[in-house]
Amino acid sequence: MTAVAPDPRVAFEGVTYRYPAQTEPALAGVEWTVPDGAFVVLAGPSGSGKSTLLRCLNGLVPHFTGGRLGGRVTVGGLDTRRHGPRALSRRVGFVFQDPEAQLVTNRVEDELAFGMEQLGVAPPAMGKRIEEVLDLLGIAPLRGRDVATLSGGERQRVAVAAALALQPSILALDEPTSQLDPWGAEDVLTALTRLNEDLGLTVVLAEHRLERVVSYADHLRFLPGPGLLPLDGPPREVLAAMDAAMVPPLAALGRHLGWEPLPLTIKEGRQRVRLDPLRPAPPTEPTPPVGPPAVALNGVSAGYGRRPVLRDLDLEVRPGELVALMGRNGSGKTTLLRTVMGLHRPTAGRIGVVGRDATRLDTVDLARDVGYVPQNPGALLFAETLRGELAFTRKHHGGRGLDPDALLVALGLVHAADRHPRDLSGGERQRAALGAVLVAAPRVLLLDEPTRGMDYARKRALGDLLARLRGEGTTVLMATHDVELVATIATRVVLLGDGQVVADGSPRTVLAGSLTFATQVNKLYGNGFLTVDDVVGGLGRRD
Repeated sequence: MTAVAPDPRVAFEGVTYRYPAQTEPALAGVEWTVPDGAFVVLAGPSGSGKSTLLRCLNGLVPHFTGGRLGGRVTVGGLDTRRHGPRALSRRVGFVFQDPEAQLVTNRVEDELAFGMEQLGVAPPAMGKRIEEVLDLLGIAPLRGRDVATLSGGERQRVAVAAALALQPSILALDEPTSQLDPWGAEDVLTALTRLNEDLGLTVVLAEHRLERVVSYADHLRFLPGPGLLPLDGPPREVLAAMDAAMVPPLAALGRHLGWEPLPLTIKEGRQRVRLDPLRPAPPTEPTPPVGPPAVALNGVSAGYGRRPVLRDLDLEVRPGELVALMGRNGSGKTTLLRTVMGLHRPTAGRIGVVGRDATRLDTVDLARDVGYVPQNPGALLFAETLRGELAFTRKHHGGRGLDPDALLVALGLVHAADRHPRDLSGGERQRAALGAVLVAAPRVLLLDEPTRGMDYARKRALGDLLARLRGEGTTVLMATHDVELVATIATRVVLLGDGQVVADGSPRTVLAGSLTFATQVNKLYGNGFLTVDDVVGGLGRRD
């Protein structure tokens, strides 16, 4: 009698799950099958259940999280009720939304070896796999580095490499490109595509920045939120049916102009533009703010031990400006923000913040005028409720600042006001940390990857809020890799390379025509067009 091979698929059958102490389910009646060898992208607003769905694949739900699970999840023939994360780790690799939660050793090479050691992989095979993933993800120069010295994006790539080193048959990734520069994101996605196509690796990837990933997928599953049915199918069909506010720029433009079928790639989009007889009028350049700088760096150098990061850097930012710091992972963006905030001392140079010498002040004094939201939002959140978090900040700033209730509305967090901040989804936690800083109405706002975990609608709401604050004279300095966001809300772009300013100008000056930083719309139309609104507005003016 021939033995029946285990079903290699992922299957959810009537799955309902509720986290401990929560009254509403995170998942309700999920019916879903992931074919063997598929490349699936999960999309949807923050809090729609994407991370929970992924955690069902490796048994973290319910074995680690607790709570109540109904229905059945099978992964490669294994029922996740009876098989926990250790047993499932031989089949499922997992990359967390927050790489800091995943890395357990101090050295990059040790991190890549750690999981294999737990599974008893022989040393010769272990060495071979380490070399393969170092080369595959382009991180060989990081091999001997201390994990603590890596940038957020570098840690993210190490986390992906550690998961791939286990050679799973299924890889689940929760926003694996959220902290990556465009080069790093393309490297990771190209590597995943190669493994998917050549070795049959099943990839299930949750991501908000669909412009980065949707062209790689053969399935797109959109989770619209509680009580609403998901959309599941070929990416082109799902994008056409999704809420218009949740689609990437290329698809949004195609829907607005009536392109059918919707383009998924820039090449397809260019073909449509060539066939379109209408040509939009070019956009105009706004006038930059003037006046004395709120933040001024003169000849600033900084580093970690003997490793220099910032090198004789000069930069001035004026009230009402929103300056986007961009550049490759490790180029010095986070170090620059931390140095302005007084969390990292420069080795040379002077830093002026609202007329004071920041190099002579401690962080507590600077916090009266400066708000800082780090990459890891959990570092700011410690109160029992989000409402308590905002109240604490206002109390320690003499009661001055923004109205907490209005801020919760602007950030889309009214529903979470009385929840513990650490019980929120990644995107909700990011917005909670932003609220905990914004409620004090700082004169200077420092943001490090503030849209990590945010969907398109929430990013637009954040842009509206920052525009209002800019209008009131707030200075915003934001480190980000989100090109589409920068094109929409930044007044100026500063591109860092090897700790120095290599380009400084308006978004149209710095982003347009760039091989790396051009937006989807700019790749279609050129000539300073950056956003869908630029094209739509240009067509209106042309008419």
